[in-house]
Amino acid sequence: MNTATANDASGTGQVHDELACYLLAGQPKSSHDIVAEAAEAERLGLGTAYISERFNKKEAAALSGAAGAVTERITIATGATNHNTRHPMVTAGYARTMQSLTGGRFVLGLGRGVPRMQDIYGIPRVTTAQLEDFVGLMRRLFRGEAIVGHNGPAGSWPVLHLDATLDEHLPMGIVAFGPNTLKLGGRLFDQVVLHTFFTDETTARAVATVKRAAEEAGRDPDSVKVWSCFATVGEHVPADQRLMKLVGRLGTYLEGYGDLLVRTNGWDPEVLRRYKADPVISGIRGLDIVGTPEQLAHAATLIPSEWLEPAATGTPAQCVAAVRNQLALGCDGVIMHGATPAELAPIVAEYRRSAPA
Repeated sequence: MNTATANDASGTGQVHDELACYLLAGQPKSSHDIVAEAAEAERLGLGTAYISERFNKKEAAALSGAAGAVTERITIATGATNHNTRHPMVTAGYARTMQSLTGGRFVLGLGRGVPRMQDIYGIPRVTTAQLEDFVGLMRRLFRGEAIVGHNGPAGSWPVLHLDATLDEHLPMGIVAFGPNTLKLGGRLFDQVVLHTFFTDETTARAVATVKRAAEEAGRDPDSVKVWSCFATVGEHVPADQRLMKLVGRLGTYLEGYGDLLVRTNGWDPEVLRRYKADPVISGIRGLDIVGTPEQLAHAATLIPSEWLEPAATGTPAQCVAAVRNQLALGCDGVIMHGATPAELAPIVAEYRRSAPA
């Protein structure tokens, strides 16, 4: 556990580098909410504030700038954006601007995206080779190199160049699901974010895969930080919102890439088939966005309770125990997912109060 001491805004002097949250979790009413949430996450003493991206009110670059501008200490990380939705010079300029704005508190987090959505929008699907090539480009650009005539899996460009005087290491993360991406994270990235609703067995296996890949690549396994993305929804959150944050979110995952999640966790694929074929569920696109209380309650009858167990629920003490279990499984940090910083406040207070001497 890596609890550092610093002068954070909470006045306690404690910064928990091993704890993080997402800003604008779910579907915010206004993007401006990130201003108050970023400040609150820093006040709580969280180490990192993650920003997810959706093509509506959650464009990552704009949100990152807002979060970075109203904070002084907390790390701002994307979790995640896709490398192929911007020209590499635009992404590099975004990352460079964020590093300057925050004094080096930014992590560029990438992901593969949702293939079905990419197909709909005509965005090419992301491959492991593309990600590896893109990371190499970013590393070279941040070393001040001029890249001439690049032709690789990520694309072809006559010239890529940021600043000849630049010689920095850009921290980069990857949201990882399957073994190929986990191994890639261990080989090349500084951070790896696991997926939500991983069972304990899956989480421990994923951590081991990342660390082993790092070691085989000649890297220090401890230099690659593995984050558990762990649904954290305490009983103090209203019941209808708990249903949306847990059942709704898992239901949306099952809709988008349920086969992969079921296969990864070793769950029964027949349960998934019945869920997706249900006449109520099949007519919903984005259960955690548009699902009514009745539809969410119906979805809860179709999802086995053990599929929802990989989460922190109940009292603050029960949530803290579940979070600490993720660290015991080998994770270096826990992103308390699905809750706003304000909703996490009693859990963080209990985490601090009950910390081992």
